[in-house]
Amino acid sequence: MSQRPRICDYGDSTYRTDFWEGRGRDYEDAVERLALRRLLKKPGRRLLEIGAGFGRLTNEYRMYKQVVLLDFSLEQLQFARERYGDVGYVYVAADAYQMPFCLGAFDGATMIRVIHHFVDVPMVLAQVNRVVAGSGQFILEFANKRNLKAMLRHALGRNGWDPYAPEAVEFVELNFNFHPASMRQQIEAAGFEPRQHIPVSWLRLGALKHSLPTRLLVALDAMFQRSALEYSPSIFLDARRQGDRLLAAADVNDPLAFLRCPRSGATLQRQDGSLVSPNGLRWRVMDGVYDFRQPL
Repeated sequence: MSQRPRICDYGDSTYRTDFWEGRGRDYEDAVERLALRRLLKKPGRRLLEIGAGFGRLTNEYRMYKQVVLLDFSLEQLQFARERYGDVGYVYVAADAYQMPFCLGAFDGATMIRVIHHFVDVPMVLAQVNRVVAGSGQFILEFANKRNLKAMLRHALGRNGWDPYAPEAVEFVELNFNFHPASMRQQIEAAGFEPRQHIPVSWLRLGALKHSLPTRLLVALDAMFQRSALEYSPSIFLDARRQGDRLLAAADVNDPLAFLRCPRSGATLQRQDGSLVSPNGLRWRVMDGVYDFRQPL
């Protein structure tokens, strides 16, 4: 088996408490939810939330009968399960480069604040295309290298990279910023048709967040989001999968109907509290989370 690209693993980190909860990011959370609500209009059967983490945005997907939370961190998913429970939700710890799902398992997918952690973007987008059915919706958020702050710093000679260049920039390890045109090209190459984009987090500056009420910042951002100008730090891209493919495994009550061995793609059987594939690989189920990171 070829070597897997580098993985960003939040593991048992304090990402939830040290980055989000009580850390002055109410503005970012609110404007991202606004963008999602503008794009998520059609109900569906099963949505895949890639990089769901502790489930910060999971409650935005109520129009789907079932939401599958995928993340590499078992610990983050365990917290999400404590929050949402098991009715209507499935928790999967896995590598997004090798998603443990059957062909066309989902009629919708989202990837918010996640793709900037991937070294091989085409590889992970190919996996998204494989598991999305029909003309299913795919909402992708990415960090925009051509944002106003980066453009100003570049004009002053204070940037170590060119915000106008098409290639992604890794500003710290496993954290990439992307040019909008380049990301759109990669989405199209992966078999998706971009439909709409929303620029988000225009006012993501500490000075503004400390001096202006969050409600005002959110209202202003909502206005700027309608400009469609791609100069914000974050961009939400709404795309549709191209081609025909039926939605597989309609039974939302049985996760094994769409879960597959990530190594072989084979169906799985429950055995002694774990999942077993025909080739003998055994995958554990830990506190209600299906763990496909490494076989037992």
